[in-house]
Amino acid sequence: MKKRVLFISAALITLLGSCSNATQNDDETLAVIQTEFGDIKVKLYEKTAEHKKNFVKLVEEGFYDDLLFHRVIENFMIQGGDPESKNAEPGKMLGGGSLDYTVPAEFVPEYYHKRGALAAARRGGPSNPEKRSSATQFYIIQGEIFTHGKLDTLEMMKNSRLKKELLQQQLQSIENELNEFQQNNDREGFEIKVAQVREEVDSLIEAQGLKFELTDEQRDIYTTIGGYPSLDGDYTVFGEVVEGMEVVDKIAAMETDKNNRPLKNIKMEIELMK
Repeated sequence: MKKRVLFISAALITLLGSCSNATQNDDETLAVIQTEFGDIKVKLYEKTAEHKKNFVKLVEEGFYDDLLFHRVIENFMIQGGDPESKNAEPGKMLGGGSLDYTVPAEFVPEYYHKRGALAAARRGGPSNPEKRSSATQFYIIQGEIFTHGKLDTLEMMKNSRLKKELLQQQLQSIENELNEFQQNNDREGFEIKVAQVREEVDSLIEAQGLKFELTDEQRDIYTTIGGYPSLDGDYTVFGEVVEGMEVVDKIAAMETDKNNRPLKNIKMEIELMK
């Protein structure tokens, strides 16, 4: 079977901000990602229970030990967790490896792609309409700071794309009816039907609350601390960095090849904090 690279689409341009230095609560689950540049301490969210359970299981099994941060894009994110990265030859393209299962998407509005967000990579495109996450690959947002104007443009672009996708789906579902209008040279009937479908799509977006709109809190974070807001609602955020963002910055600054793989291997080990 042809392998597909799991990645976070860099066409989605909006990253965000930094990690909270909140004190640990007794019920918090913390993990430490150890690298030669230092440690990155992450908190796993309770409300993304399936992702948390899966990540904890893999860490306890030692799955991530000696894997690489195989994809690094400065002002965007650092990505690791491909099992094929262990002992990978220099220059080998990585990013297609995982285990034989995926994790259901868990989109929680209060968890978004601020700087320091820990999120799950996944296969993109129509082959993964449910946006299920990779079993193993994760990324940490480094991000950049956005202006309100850029955030306005992002909202407009994401909503335009959503409307276009839903419109295409609806038109495909009545393809035979539209073909009949064309065969009968009924241009007016065709245009009326398409207009009706457009109105139905607008109503669907409104009724189901599908419109993409950043909250005031998100705008404040994205315009001060930074992040990558274009990924919101498309990839599951299941944790955040609480210490060690300077390590993320060092890794993100590493020189890479044309596939964004660091020229110098950056290995990791991950342990749970007891």
